Amino acid sequence: MLVVTLPDGSERQFDHPQTVLEIAASLGAGLARAAVAGKVNGQLVDTSTLVDRDAAITIVTGNDPDGLAVIRHSTAHLLAQAVKQIFPDAQVTIGPVIEDGFYYDFAYKRPFIPEDLAAIQARMGELVAKNLPLERSTRSRDEAVAFFTGIGERYKAEIIASIPATDDISLYQQGDFIDLCRGPHVPHTGHLGAFQLMKVAGAYWRGDSKNEMLQRIYGTAWGHRKQLKEYLHRLEEAEKRDHRRLGQQLDLFHHQEEAPGMVFWHDKGWRIYKVIEQYIRDLLHDNGYQEVHTPEIIDRSLWEKSGHWDKFRSGMFTTHSENRDYAIKPMNCPAHIQIYNQGLKSYRNLPLRLAEFGSCHRNEASGTLHGLMRVRNFVQDDAHIFCTEEQIQAEVSAFIDLVFKVYGDFGFRDVLVKLSTRPKERVGSDADWDKAEQALERALRDRGLAFELQPGEGAFYGPKIEFSLRDCLARVWQCGTIQVDFSMPGRLGSSYVAEDGSRQVPVMLHRAILGSMERFIGILLEEHAGALPTWLSPTQAVVLSLTERHAEYAALAEKQLKKQGLRVIADLRNEKLGFKIREHTLQRVPYLLVVGDRELENQTVAVRTRTGKDLGAMGLQDVGARLVAEIASRGRTAVED
Repeated sequence: MLVVTLPDGSERQFDHPQTVLEIAASLGAGLARAAVAGKVNGQLVDTSTLVDRDAAITIVTGNDPDGLAVIRHSTAHLLAQAVKQIFPDAQVTIGPVIEDGFYYDFAYKRPFIPEDLAAIQARMGELVAKNLPLERSTRSRDEAVAFFTGIGERYKAEIIASIPATDDISLYQQGDFIDLCRGPHVPHTGHLGAFQLMKVAGAYWRGDSKNEMLQRIYGTAWGHRKQLKEYLHRLEEAEKRDHRRLGQQLDLFHHQEEAPGMVFWHDKGWRIYKVIEQYIRDLLHDNGYQEVHTPEIIDRSLWEKSGHWDKFRSGMFTTHSENRDYAIKPMNCPAHIQIYNQGLKSYRNLPLRLAEFGSCHRNEASGTLHGLMRVRNFVQDDAHIFCTEEQIQAEVSAFIDLVFKVYGDFGFRDVLVKLSTRPKERVGSDADWDKAEQALERALRDRGLAFELQPGEGAFYGPKIEFSLRDCLARVWQCGTIQVDFSMPGRLGSSYVAEDGSRQVPVMLHRAILGSMERFIGILLEEHAGALPTWLSPTQAVVLSLTERHAEYAALAEKQLKKQGLRVIADLRNEKLGFKIREHTLQRVPYLLVVGDRELENQTVAVRTRTGKDLGAMGLQDVGARLVAEIASRGRTAVED
């Protein structure tokens, strides 16, 4: 008698062993048709796997994350089969699952072109229609090497040859194609209809630039065509919202080869930057932080003492002068400790909160640079809190409140929280790690915050909480963090006089809310498609004169609104009104204030929003009051039309 326990705790009994697919069929024909894999006692397996002893069974479909990974891996095999049929001389290498899809690397005598991708995708569709079963078999290592060598697949043979000779090799066959893989895979190719090939890129064999260049075909695959359609729509929207394109269109910033990974801020972009900086600065002041500024070039010896030289040397820019080695700072923490160390500190001085808009440089690989999102020079809204062990939880709790206020002011409501605990390689005692992890977890639970636990993902010196934002396209951006550090203050000679007169080492909390200023501005631009909220817009309103005789009043309106602290310009050009409205609408200016004969006579302006909504005529004081109220509320409070 075989007893199967289902996810809901119920049991099913069978007279003899059953495959996973047979178990699914016993639960319903629809479930059997949808099954792409199964789990036996938590292990992901093919639906053909025979269950011959009592076990906990889960039927996996394309709606499950595990099922989606199986579909994507199987679609990579489908891609390889299609390539081999159309280009028999191509050699297959590896084809893993990646976020939202898969890729497969091929060695071929010429580059693949768009027409090739179209032909490959069409052939994949034909193979899907054939419902080819994917069948697993095993061979010894040496048998597998001989097989792939015999069919001219030297890359596969090389991979298998690196596996211990005692291991059996798992192979999957579908039609005329056989591939090396641990699996599991879908039962047949009919499950693989929702896919799209995306692009071709170069990739070195085994990721080593000393090896030959291969061709990597990227694709995406989903459980249903509706999901594929939605994903492609998100990509289309993401392209429209690309902050690099918006930066050029809106004249905000640019990059150039003479300074790779560094930003040239234009006037309007720098206005956005300074508004955000001042907003954070005011919050820090209101929450008991001292703003400091530290050198960008610091002697190597300090980085050695802090431990950064050994761990991050390859990511540092360095320089040399007068027989001394220096590093351009990649982070601010060791420098903040130098400020803390000036003068004797007492427990009465703690917590001490030091904040800096610290300019940092990191030698990121050129291939990873991406607009504002990945740069070599960036500014952190960085701060370090020096406190006692007893103060950790209170400081973390206060920081969490501050984080959610800031994100709310910027319009982000969907905040994901993760708690990362001790990694294998770490410094400090287990007792210190226990106290730090417990303080972070308690602060989260006290606020009733749901969080994901990430075991082993903490920094080498302490655990951390990470705060990520989910944007309007469901993308997730990790921004804020708070990290507990029992190590670095002691390494760099920090201490305070405790209440009992003894010398103690303070705990250091590393924290940032936005993270990189540059990256956060990139996230904002993409979230709002360049149409930033009024309080963040570089130009909040533009006054448009209808003709030259209205220019004087338009200039007066500009001057009066500026006196109310608004960022306003007047467009007095002798151009058609429709042309000027279109131009400033494309520049995402929130309010367009038109001045014609009626407005001149009544000393008003005709108010129009960038979305085209006509708000009618208003006096200058009323317009100013409306904008000031909207700015003060950060857009949280709707302004009456």
